[in-house]
Amino acid sequence: MDPHASAADIAGAVMSGKESAEDIIRDVMRRIRDASRLNIFIAVNPDAVSDARRIDGVVRSGGDPGRLAGVPVSIKDNICTAKMPTTCASKMLEGYVSPYEATVVERLRSQGAVIVGKTNMDEFAMGMTTEFSAYGPTLNPHDAEFVPGGSSGGSAASVAAGVSTISLGSDTGGSVRNPASFCGVAGLKPTYGAVSRYGLVSYANSIEQVGPLARTVRDVMLAYEVISGPDPRDATTADARPPDGSAPEGAALEGSRVGLVRQMAPDSLHSGVRDVFESAVSGMEAAGATCEEVSLDMVDHSVAAYYTITSTEAGSNLARYDNIRYGYELDGSGYEYHRYVTRARDGFGPEVKRRIIAGGFVPSAGYAGRYFLKALKVKSRLTREADKLFEQYDYLASPTVPVPPFRLGEMIDDPVALFQLDINTVTANLTGKPAVSIPYGAYRGLPVGVQLMADSRKDIPLLEAARSLEGTAP
Repeated sequence: MDPHASAADIAGAVMSGKESAEDIIRDVMRRIRDASRLNIFIAVNPDAVSDARRIDGVVRSGGDPGRLAGVPVSIKDNICTAKMPTTCASKMLEGYVSPYEATVVERLRSQGAVIVGKTNMDEFAMGMTTEFSAYGPTLNPHDAEFVPGGSSGGSAASVAAGVSTISLGSDTGGSVRNPASFCGVAGLKPTYGAVSRYGLVSYANSIEQVGPLARTVRDVMLAYEVISGPDPRDATTADARPPDGSAPEGAALEGSRVGLVRQMAPDSLHSGVRDVFESAVSGMEAAGATCEEVSLDMVDHSVAAYYTITSTEAGSNLARYDNIRYGYELDGSGYEYHRYVTRARDGFGPEVKRRIIAGGFVPSAGYAGRYFLKALKVKSRLTREADKLFEQYDYLASPTVPVPPFRLGEMIDDPVALFQLDINTVTANLTGKPAVSIPYGAYRGLPVGVQLMADSRKDIPLLEAARSLEGTAP
């Protein structure tokens, strides 16, 4: 079957008996081997073919295999799976296999999806290029000399390379949308609480979300419908449908009002990205939207607030990796507590260490008011500003990332410059709003994405608008 076939087409072919899930997955396994140079996967599912064979058995018996029957799905390596390692791309969890599966993985399997493997990522989801991995960087399928974005770079690359139809990533500050833009696929950061985080290895609990990536917005929507909804094992989840249960308003761009966020498309914006964004604005207007420039003043402070808050939460969450509860064993030289715990630092890479150190400093006595509490105030004010705009506008639009994909190693030694790549994406995380990146154009042959953001619990209308925008792409 066409490696770029949609999830709906694959599932339809399997359920009708025109294609066997086993043949589809065998072909995917071959393509995974052929694409090994891209370093997309940390682990490949050895049971994928037998899982597909079981789906074929359900079809032959006249049963319902589910909406994703035979669809190959990859999972970011910080989302727990029961039979494959969950390492978070870190030496600290090398070889760790979770005793349970994440809710999102259970929901995918229940609908007939075949998990083909665990994808590479920035260690503990801390990075924007997938270069901060203990297993080496993932390469961009469009040009192997360029980064795929991060931290869900392996997930985006798996879709772009045709070795999965849908992938799950996590998005704490843009980690689904950034690589979606760099790899030329669609990626959604849902409303906070719309998708269960049970089984997602914690980085920054208050803002991170699991989100789907796919080649088309239609497939992203299908995946979202499968994985979303309340989960009794995650108290932050809620029903993300409109409160009154009615059909969503503004489900496409025609007649909608779109705010173009000034701070996310400044004069300093890369010229290639600006050309693509201006083309997208023309596309929205051609689809019947009214586009106007708007301001979110707190965007200028959002990156600093984001890294202050997430480093604080990371410092707490990563305290469990103390070489006692989680970690790796020492050699046979014996046990001595301080030496044993101190050795744990060797399991972390440089970016994770930076954020743990910052996370210990910014909320500490004498500094909490200067840094952490001030960051929370920025978060609160930014949310109020966004809420006010959504009283007048259906969607907010911007480039997803202010620059096009860049070469491997080009920015790895400049963490501050890397942090600034999140300037257009962190607002959705800090405010809890849904946001989607749509592939819309290219700069020198490399993909450039456009971002749409909507008000909370408007995920489906947002995706409908994104489909409308997708249809205007050149």
